[in-house]
Amino acid sequence: MLQLVYVSSARGESGADPSTVARILHVSRINNSRDGVTGALYTDGKRFLQALEGPEEAVSGAYARIKTDPRHQAVVTLSSRKVEEREFGDWAMAQRLPGEDERHFMDRVSRLVKNCAPGVQATFESFAAIRR
Repeated sequence: MLQLVYVSSARGESGADPSTVARILHVSRINNSRDGVTGALYTDGKRFLQALEGPEEAVSGAYARIKTDPRHQAVVTLSSRKVEEREFGDWAMAQRLPGEDERHFMDRVSRLVKNCAPGVQATFESFAAIRR
């Protein structure tokens, strides 16, 4: 099984509004469910940090679609590695909700990545801390 982690930016100065992020997530869930891909997506509306896990061909196909999606720019692979089992479990999304307490949000991110390899865990936690 392949685990791929990447970061990207939303195209445009204002980034992706919540309705655009919701549409991206909805379509991604349909495609990923069909293809056996799970993972996690963290976004603040301007930057995206995503982990994809599943069969190598399916993860590679999903990533190829993301890299050519005109809503993304500056797509950079942070890690790509073989894993024996899914570290993120079922698909999840960590998005700080309006008015949400910062500590509560960081606790959600920590729970999301608790089963991940230390390097992946540190990537998500530090990204969320920087982007808050």
